[in-house]
Amino acid sequence: MTSQKKLILFIILLLIIDQVVKIWVKTHMQLGDSFNVFGNWFKILFVENNGMAFGMELGGGKWGKTVLSIFRIVAVIGIGWYIRHLMKQKAPQGVVFSFALIFCGAIGNIIDSMFYGMIFNESFSQVATLFPSEGGYSSFLHGRVVDMLYFPLYRGWLPEWIPFWGNTYFEFFRPVFNLADSYITIGVLILIIFYRKFFSTK
Repeated sequence: MTSQKKLILFIILLLIIDQVVKIWVKTHMQLGDSFNVFGNWFKILFVENNGMAFGMELGGGKWGKTVLSIFRIVAVIGIGWYIRHLMKQKAPQGVVFSFALIFCGAIGNIIDSMFYGMIFNESFSQVATLFPSEGGYSSFLHGRVVDMLYFPLYRGWLPEWIPFWGNTYFEFFRPVFNLADSYITIGVLILIIFYRKFFSTK
């Protein structure tokens, strides 16, 4: 099997896993539902967001959502072109697959934004239905991203002696994210840790 075919299968497999998990959460849980996976430090918590990775958002309502979705699509096209360029240049497999992770993560969240508003109804106080007869909760490019991975490793009050944040409630890790976010983060970290030399010489 060629490297190109391996890369395509890698991307397809990761996308399928991301979407299967999101669709399962969407069709089995109400918004805000949660359950423990490992003790109290790893939970599945169903939340949705209108914005970027780890629940960050771009202001402007539907206008901001449209801009963000278009930006994602343009970014994915650019990353796809760059992956092809790297393969032509015989770049290290680790570099190519790291960018493939980033590419896959971006596509995973784009799918939510593009289609979830049209193929699901709301998850407020109900479990959503796939392809509901009354139609979806929003329009093309205005779907919400499904997040579910929650790692509250520490929750408690910080000691008073800590400057600025003393005697305040602190939670680590607060953001709820999804597998697509993880793909992007892992891809970037691999590039930073293992392949800085490649980019400095190129």
